[in-house]
Amino acid sequence: MEWKTLLSPRRERENPGKLRSADLRSEFEKDYHRIIGSASFRRLQDKTQVFPLDQSDFIRTRLTHSLEVSSLGKSLGQNIGENILKFRGHSGFTPQMKEDISHILECAGLIHDIGNPPFGHFGETAIREWFARNLPVLIFKGKPVGDILTDRMKQDFLHFEGNAQALRLVTKLHYLVDEHGMNLTFALLNTIIKYPVPSTAIRKDSGNIKEKKMGYYLADEEVFKKVTETTGAGGNRHPLTYILEAADDLAYKTADIEDAFVKGFITFQTLEKELEPLEKSAGQSPFRPLDKLHQLRERGLKRGVSNPESYAVKNWIISLQGFLINCATFGFTSHYDSIMEGACRQDLFAGTFGEKLIELLGDMASRYVFSSMEIYKMEVAEAAILDALMDKLVRAVLYYDTDIRQDTIDMRVISFISDNYKNAYRLNSAGRSEAEKLYLRLLLVTDYVCGMTDSYAKRLYQEMNGLI
Repeated sequence: MEWKTLLSPRRERENPGKLRSADLRSEFEKDYHRIIGSASFRRLQDKTQVFPLDQSDFIRTRLTHSLEVSSLGKSLGQNIGENILKFRGHSGFTPQMKEDISHILECAGLIHDIGNPPFGHFGETAIREWFARNLPVLIFKGKPVGDILTDRMKQDFLHFEGNAQALRLVTKLHYLVDEHGMNLTFALLNTIIKYPVPSTAIRKDSGNIKEKKMGYYLADEEVFKKVTETTGAGGNRHPLTYILEAADDLAYKTADIEDAFVKGFITFQTLEKELEPLEKSAGQSPFRPLDKLHQLRERGLKRGVSNPESYAVKNWIISLQGFLINCATFGFTSHYDSIMEGACRQDLFAGTFGEKLIELLGDMASRYVFSSMEIYKMEVAEAAILDALMDKLVRAVLYYDTDIRQDTIDMRVISFISDNYKNAYRLNSAGRSEAEKLYLRLLLVTDYVCGMTDSYAKRLYQEMNGLI
């Protein structure tokens, strides 16, 4: 792979005849303004990161998380770009390319979660499980839906994925000017494709990070191919995807601990206890996490802050992020050749001093937060909401756009779905077979559900069930 093509500024809709204007922004800087001006981006302010429908102003939403990933991604891009310039000057990498990758990563951070449904990652699980239960029993014109759809179509729903939905949303569903969505640059689109494989090529146990999940739907395969052929990435991960993933991991794994501390799931003493084994095995690491935590508490005590333990944890998170940025930078630059050859199978933290630490943070969040009774109760309620919405919406779309008359309620439910999404369905279903149209109508449901905020999903559920 070559940076010259990887950083392609091409868009699906070009304006070759447009006169040169006074706009001095690069194509990637223009992407930024397209994103932050979109309704889809604004909706992230009311989507769950960890704690659904939380009333605290401190706890992170998908919007604040995305802003943090954007900032960290840009910082990593600057660090890594400078390193490439300094040590790989012969590669054709230029100072302008350094600026470009920083802007691309800044934008990618903003949209990396834009396709996620309400209620966080549990929302994805609830949708996948709904399809697993219902595809075998749904009937369309006397036949089970599972018998009508191809295996690839069924696997798309059984492995439903917010990452694939993000690509779909920004390329098709954000219908502002035309059917090309936000019409973002191909370099940016390729960067957000974390898993460049279809639903039938997922290999969770292969040891290759790019095969862990689905990266695009069958319905969006043409877009995927056009983008990856233009950038030259093909079936490989785009190099900037590794950096985006590192920024995402760094952001949410440190933020989950901070939010969990504020919510009372984790105490200062808990963090001390968890860090003790890591301190003993730190070896030559320049960052001693437990020592740093103690130093910050002592500094808080000397300064007379009201809560030295809270002061220590929050400042420890900041120090930790700085350390992990250096680890990710080292991970990319030390595996530069294999990344550019498409042969790198691991994330950027693998083999660095930060690997065990970032794994511990994820494990702590799982044990102390995601396995807590409070979260379980929330997830049971969220599952009830999503199941009920999926039941009514799928029933309504089954015979939409067919020669079979819908009943009155189904027609009303169809009217709830955004015209943008229905326009996308009409454009993409023209001339298709009955099976393909059925597949696209089921995608119409997931498109609508993924466009919902937490509050809207809850309110629509209440309204549909007469709980007003």
